[in-house]
Amino acid sequence: MERKADIHRKTNETDIHLKLDLDGSGQSDITTGIGFFDHMLTLFIMHGFFDMTIRAKGDLDVDLHHTVEDVGIVLGDAFMQAMGDRKGINRFGQAATPMDETLAEVTVDLSNRPYLIYNLPTIDHFGQNFNSGLAREFFRAFAVKAGLNLHINLRYGDDPHHILEAIFKAWGRAMDQALAYDDRIKNVRSSKGII
Repeated sequence: MERKADIHRKTNETDIHLKLDLDGSGQSDITTGIGFFDHMLTLFIMHGFFDMTIRAKGDLDVDLHHTVEDVGIVLGDAFMQAMGDRKGINRFGQAATPMDETLAEVTVDLSNRPYLIYNLPTIDHFGQNFNSGLAREFFRAFAVKAGLNLHINLRYGDDPHHILEAIFKAWGRAMDQALAYDDRIKNVRSSKGII
């Protein structure tokens, strides 16, 4: 089964087209108009071994919020579609990733029950006016639309860029682990028999 998605979403604020292959090699082609965000998404894709193309146009003259949140929505929709019935996958993934003085941990459960835990201090500036509130809205939108528990914990760190970079790398690694097939899992990894 091919685990791919092709999603297009157009609103009065954004126009986003996203292609995703969960079984890729880490190739990305991302243009959101927000260079720092593109960089973070590229790290996620590389460390998750996904292939993804994003073309996003948004009302960046207003602010970054609509574009960042809507990319989270579309990315979540793409993962939901590409995961299909979630049979045979590990379901759970966890990664701790250092970036110089920073250590971030991300844990996921592809449970089809959306929830976000986001333990990160308020940081006003990661780069290009990208802040911790925007990152939170992105991850919340993704978790809700993809139907997963997403726990993001910053253990320690000082440099704002390093903090977000460690998080995006850990998120990619955790998602790769959760989406990997395990021959021992014949249906879904749940005592309920359904996710």
